[in-house]
Amino acid sequence: MFWILVLSYWIHLLATVVWFGSLVLMGLAAWPARQKGAVADNSWLTLQKRLTPWANVGLILLLITGFVQMTNDANYNGFLTIDSVWAWAMLVKHAAFVLLATTTVYLQFGLYPAIDRLALLAEKRPNLAQTEQTKLNQREKQMLGLNLACAALILFCTAVATAV
Repeated sequence: MFWILVLSYWIHLLATVVWFGSLVLMGLAAWPARQKGAVADNSWLTLQKRLTPWANVGLILLLITGFVQMTNDANYNGFLTIDSVWAWAMLVKHAAFVLLATTTVYLQFGLYPAIDRLALLAEKRPNLAQTEQTKLNQREKQMLGLNLACAALILFCTAVATAV
């Protein structure tokens, strides 16, 4: 069991770097560059499409390895047994993870395809497309911000649980 936990922690740390790194790149580095015009819309979408599979794999690995680690933790007393600071930290962490995963699914399967479709609309109705582009850009900024906030909360809850 020792080596399974070692492997689980190692993969968990690697997945955290990949997942959180992609969020930071998208939310804190690329987004401001895009707003200033340093990154074109097509480069932005290319960057998103390249990072998305890596972030998804990272989230899946975090879920699997996190389950292995949590169930082998001495503080774990059973499913939804909220009887300590550690348990509360895990509950909040998992709620933030669900919100983050939901936001990620919305971005990938709702918002980004809508942005792709906007190019078709721009050919026929450029004024309407510009209005929609502004709305979608604002929504994207909000979702990326929410993802970063959830990620920060997840890492904070991890720190709390580790300190206990």
